[in-house]
Amino acid sequence: MSLGYAQKLSYKEDVGTVGMPEIFDSSRVLESKIQELAVLILGSKHLVAFTGAGISTSSGIPDFRGPKGVWTLQQSGEGIPNASLPFHRAMPSLTHMALVELERSGVLKFVISQNVDSLHLRSGIPREKLAELHGNSFMEVCSSCGKEYIRDFEIETIGLKKTSRRCSEPSCLSKLKDTVLDWEDALPDKEMDLAQKHCSAADLVLCLGTSLQITPACNFPFRCLKNGGRVVIVNLQSTPKDKKASLVIHGLVDKVMEEVMRILHHRIPPFIRIDFVHVSFSHSTKKKTLMKWILRINSEHGPKATMPFLKSVEVSFPDRPDMKCALMQKQPFVLKRETVQRKPFKILLTLNLSDGCGCSFSQIEWPINFQVKKKSLSLDRDKVVNELRDLAERESCCGQEVLLERNVEPRSEFTVHAIVTNIVRYDNLEEVFENENDQATSINGGASAIKRPCEDGANSEKSAKRCK
Repeated sequence: MSLGYAQKLSYKEDVGTVGMPEIFDSSRVLESKIQELAVLILGSKHLVAFTGAGISTSSGIPDFRGPKGVWTLQQSGEGIPNASLPFHRAMPSLTHMALVELERSGVLKFVISQNVDSLHLRSGIPREKLAELHGNSFMEVCSSCGKEYIRDFEIETIGLKKTSRRCSEPSCLSKLKDTVLDWEDALPDKEMDLAQKHCSAADLVLCLGTSLQITPACNFPFRCLKNGGRVVIVNLQSTPKDKKASLVIHGLVDKVMEEVMRILHHRIPPFIRIDFVHVSFSHSTKKKTLMKWILRINSEHGPKATMPFLKSVEVSFPDRPDMKCALMQKQPFVLKRETVQRKPFKILLTLNLSDGCGCSFSQIEWPINFQVKKKSLSLDRDKVVNELRDLAERESCCGQEVLLERNVEPRSEFTVHAIVTNIVRYDNLEEVFENENDQATSINGGASAIKRPCEDGANSEKSAKRCK
């Protein structure tokens, strides 16, 4: 969970049982239970996953009730624990991506999450197959028409409050609000109804990394028992619901899911992060022969939204050595210039990516032609992004860029670009699980240990250079 989320929550004295000792099944018992779980999944017709904070600890996000959890440390007077990386740069864990593969293969029918970290959506679980019971720290929703907006920055408020942005639908334009619940807020009807529906229809509900203490959500998985379904709990601590489960596994969630996927002969796909950049160029005539122009690089969510993946932007002009290069280090990135001649020229943008990205930079070439009066291009975003993701996986390297949209007017134009900013692979995790009794190692070192963003065997000279 987000530490910012924990700090924004209103005060609540009773947050449930915290700091319970962790339990680890012996290697032999763990292996037997994992085999049993694999058989249950193989025979399932309607599998539902019910997830908690424990599936995100290996992404560098502390849980709440573990030995080093947020509530545990607060009750002992130690304050808020440190996250190993900024919340907006957290990458999905092996468990997140295992669930993505099970969904894509038709095995997993629905995911119910108590987390607000948006990692299920980032990983690739379709929105229509996900119920986020407690909201999403990166989602706003229109208070009037209900349209959802996924952001690449954390929303500043919680408690279903209005934010500073408005709906982009021309017929609406109502104020947006955050989607994250505070203690006194009721579960959203739509998410709750979907969760109850799928749990009632399930023949197997897999509870992963949750203490099953928060009501009413903790009761949803057991609705399947009325129709002969089964519940499996994978958690490092005991839960109040253990006696109702058909199988309880005490082990690291990532290790359990890795072994289950191996037994089922399912490959865990890499996580490929794609971010978006909006580039605009406007110009006006000054003294007939002098062109005054402004270049802006900002988030597609607007000039006031930061792009956490972007550190700085270098601007150069490959075919115009007479034009001075520039380095912009503050967002929003704005460059103002005056050009004597009106002839076309090319702008080369070098986007220097932030620490935590899989490569150091990406580049965008942008031809500027003052003679073009009107032109537009809008590609199918989902199709293009999926093709970009496939390309990045084939090349085992990130930094690739593709144009999604371009609009040219008489005195201005803008483009929207998709950029692969990271690749995380999950096919070599032995080092993460060397000491399964040391959960702190998994939390603090797991995320960095599993990243293999740009391997030496990149398929092109350009991508190899980009990934250095």
